[in-house]
Formats: sequence, structure tokens, C-alpha cells
Amino acid sequence: MTGPAAEPHPTKADLAYLRVKELILSGELPPASVIAQARLARAIGISTTPLREALRRLKSEGLVELDAHRDARVAPLAAEEARDLLELRRSLDPLAVALAAERRTRADIAAMRAATQELEPLPADPAHVHLAAHRRFHRALYAASHNDLLIQTLDSLWDKADRYRRLALEAERGQDDRDRKAAEHEALVELVVAGDAEGAAAVMRRHIDTSLGAQAARRLLDDPPGEPARRLLDDLPGGPV
Repeated sequence: MTGPAAEPHPTKADLAYLRVKELILSGELPPASVIAQARLARAIGISTTPLREALRRLKSEGLVELDAHRDARVAPLAAEEARDLLELRRSLDPLAVALAAERRTRADIAAMRAATQELEPLPADPAHVHLAAHRRFHRALYAASHNDLLIQTLDSLWDKADRYRRLALEAERGQDDRDRKAAEHEALVELVVAGDAEGAAAVMRRHIDTSLGAQAARRLLDDPPGEPARRLLDDLPGGPV
């Protein structure tokens, strides 16, 4: 009788992928910045070959741009992508919490309550740990949906959305806004625990409509190239941007 298969060891390309992704999501590699590949490879402790493999993987996720001359840069922020992320989350996050209210287990409830205890208002220049705490909270909610495809989709959206959250946080936020978001977080957990699918979906929809992602989309739409996206955001609560 054989035992369970051993977990594969991460390759140098895997390690490079994780490190570069962290640098991008933390803002240490800012949007549109050129990636100095030789210097970055030395800093990670690898050659440029596994780094290139990692960059190709990040390109497939929309976080890196590569051109024919093998130059690389961090993907810039774009109004249309911010809009696309917002549209998807307005549909998928309410669905996830509605399903969570119907399917949550005791373990899910414990995970949601534990994640709530770690939440703090995001500062203007959040460290990776701050954004990670908010991700754990939201993932605890949508993981309780027990819909694997939905969970995977929301996981992939979160990485891209974090870059837009950083942009929105550059603007000063008042205490009222911070308190409102904290109250929404608490309400989401209580409604899911109570099994109120409709109520949880309504609060989540409002949460997304006034989210940092929505604020970033509005900010980016101040630029003329964002005009087509601007029209698609006019129906959000609060009227045209």
C-alpha cells in the first residue's frame, strides 16, 4: 500500500513568480514601471531564465507586459480594466455571499469570525499584510459558498483589484467612510451566519458599489481615454462620476 503522493517541490520559476507577484501587489514595483530583469534576478537569487518564465506566467494573469525585445514592465492601471473588475464583482460577490448564507458550516463561521478579528482600516500606503487581512476576510465569506469555480474566479480577480485599491487609498478617507465599511463587514458576517441570503447579497452589492475599486475606477475615468468606461459606470449609486 502506497502513501499519499508527495507535494512537488517549488521550482526556481515558482519562487520567482511568487516573489515578483508580491512586489507588484505590494506596490514595490509600481504600475507601468520597467522591470530590470538582471538586477531583479540577482536580488531573488536566481538566473534570468526562471525569472523570464515567471514573467510569462504573470503576463498571462495581466500583471506584466512583455514585448518582442524581451523588455518587461508592470502592467499599467487602466480605466477599462477597473470597470471590468467592478462589473464582475458586482455580480459575483453578492452571489457568493448568498450561497454562503445557504451553505455555511460551523468551520466556515469560525473562519469568518476569526478573519473579522484581524481587520483594520486600510492606511493610505498599506503594507502587504494589511491587504492580506482584507483578502482573508472576503475569502472566508466566498469560500463558504462551496462553489469551487466561483471561489477560483474571485481569487483571480482579487490580485488585480488590489492594485486599484492602492490607487484609491492615495485619496484621504474620512472616519465616516471607515466606520461604514467596518459596519458592512460585520453585517455581512452576521447575515451569512443567520442564513439571510437576500440580505447578505444586498449589503455586499452596496459594499462593492462604494468600494476602493469603484473609487479607483472613477479616478481613472477623469482621463479622456476612459470615456467609454465612464458611460458604463453612470448607473452606479451616486450617479455619474
